[in-house]
Amino acid sequence: MTKDYIPVKIAGVGYGIPDAVVTNDDLTKLYETSDEWIYTRTGIKERRVVSGNQNAIDLGFEAALKAIEKSGIKPEELDLIIAASSAPPQLYPAIACHIQSRLGIETDIPAFDITAACSGLIYGMQVAKGFINSGIYENILIVATDNNTRYLDWTDRATSILFGDGAGAMVVTASNDGVDDILAIDIKAKGSIGELIYKDNVGQNCPLVEPCSAHDEYIHMNGKEVYKFVVKILPPYIEEIIEKAGLKAGDIDYLIPHQANLRIIQAVQERLEYSDEKVITNIKYYGNTSAASVPIALAEGVEKGTVKLGTTAILCGFGAGMTWGGAVVRLREGIC
Repeated sequence: MTKDYIPVKIAGVGYGIPDAVVTNDDLTKLYETSDEWIYTRTGIKERRVVSGNQNAIDLGFEAALKAIEKSGIKPEELDLIIAASSAPPQLYPAIACHIQSRLGIETDIPAFDITAACSGLIYGMQVAKGFINSGIYENILIVATDNNTRYLDWTDRATSILFGDGAGAMVVTASNDGVDDILAIDIKAKGSIGELIYKDNVGQNCPLVEPCSAHDEYIHMNGKEVYKFVVKILPPYIEEIIEKAGLKAGDIDYLIPHQANLRIIQAVQERLEYSDEKVITNIKYYGNTSAASVPIALAEGVEKGTVKLGTTAILCGFGAGMTWGGAVVRLREGIC
């Protein structure tokens, strides 16, 4: 750690979810399936979905308000807003710019989006950490939010059973006590297998030139191959992040993983030899909320008391790109 290195404090977390609930039994009205079939393969019983004109911006704003309140800073004290989303409602303006406006921030602070799918929170934390460590910014809001259910083919049982909507937010600041709450962090990508999960944007060429190929706007996923890839790379990767923090698996109080599939989570749990109490899951009630998955699990866990504060946790995500990332963090009192 250099003389000019400024440590990071995780000052507040929050989450926002839609009111509408779609259960596995509800999905039997759309195609041939059953609660047992879905639950045994995914660990999902129900999911929250946007309804009417509600979207990821609304959910992200709700999560941001809660995280800012817990952080003890005011919106106008923010220096930067980063939003992470797999499929934002608009490519531009950025979700981050929408949230800046809704927060009533009149100063011209930078606000931008990143697309790292379900790894979005970890990617955002890495970016924010660099800005704070170098002294460029002091107070940063990270919002991870998705409304993927709007981009699903609801006749495709293989994919549509998996996703839900939601948002999570985190405020990180310059630490004033010299203690760094991000003990280790790492992000990775493997673009050569990006076709395993993809979503096209639909458009058309100028009528004066040759037309482009037609595409749909649905989310497409090769679930079997994604599962095989993640189960292979994730358990040893998490062990590497823990070692990078100078710790052992037994030193970590909580594993807070991306909520994609319960069987993937269990594979990591078995590798680390963690008890059920150390592994935070909410996939049963929310499904895969993509970029929002990890921060929702963290914020809700703290709120409900399943995640105690004054502890250490490893956060990890993986998703389209393919991208993945992990962070070992210190959870202080008062973040939620």
